[in-house]
Amino acid sequence: MIVTVLKANILENKTDIKLWLPTTNKEVKDLGWEEIDVILFTGDAYIDHPSFGAAVIGRILEAEGLKVVIVPQPNWTDDLRDFKKMGKPRLFFAVTAGNMDSMVNHYTAGKRKRTDDAYTPGGKAGFRPDYATIVYSKILKNLYPEVPLVIGGIEASLRRVTHYDYWSDKLMPSILVDSGADMLFYGMGEKSIAEFAQLMQKGVPVSKLTTIPQTSFLVDFDEHYATKRTKRNMPAILCTSRRSRIKWRQKNSPKKWGTKRL
Repeated sequence: MIVTVLKANILENKTDIKLWLPTTNKEVKDLGWEEIDVILFTGDAYIDHPSFGAAVIGRILEAEGLKVVIVPQPNWTDDLRDFKKMGKPRLFFAVTAGNMDSMVNHYTAGKRKRTDDAYTPGGKAGFRPDYATIVYSKILKNLYPEVPLVIGGIEASLRRVTHYDYWSDKLMPSILVDSGADMLFYGMGEKSIAEFAQLMQKGVPVSKLTTIPQTSFLVDFDEHYATKRTKRNMPAILCTSRRSRIKWRQKNSPKKWGTKRL
């Protein structure tokens, strides 16, 4: 009698899997989707909680009316089936290494390999590659070169400009160069990714999206773009101007936030 009551309580309190963002083809079919708008790859396990960046961005895009799929910890060492199983999204791919920089996740300050990973089920290590953002992005660009690809998260944010890489003891260019991504979102990118998605749905090419706050992109030295400064030479890697970000913030943020600083 006690066992029966316990089973009944478990069944009654069981949460419908459809409440989460889908991670498999079966879950996509169960939702009745015929097309996916955005596919998000992450180096973490999928935990639907605001402390996980991939889940937050996925829910932000879902709130925009988009069909979003998350592919957690794809296998990069086999025939790349995890990168192919969902096919091409209607709008774009999004990539993040996860809540931690993948190199910090893998190695101690003494460059010794860690034996666990707090963002993987069971704490098991080895479920993401070194420099995960670059590895995932290169694979996707090789498979689907025509599909826009954006990157974000702490690994991308801290490498958006030329930087010293402690692990290889080298000065490295922006992660945009090595990853081949079309755009980088840095910092808290909830509003920026929402604006990006809205403009993509309107058919604006990703190469023209140069005014979105908290984004970085690559252009040729002589190439014209909306926020280009003409009074002095600019580097190849560019971020949206502070003036543009202030105007955007005045338009989209509560007045109590103020606009003196970002």
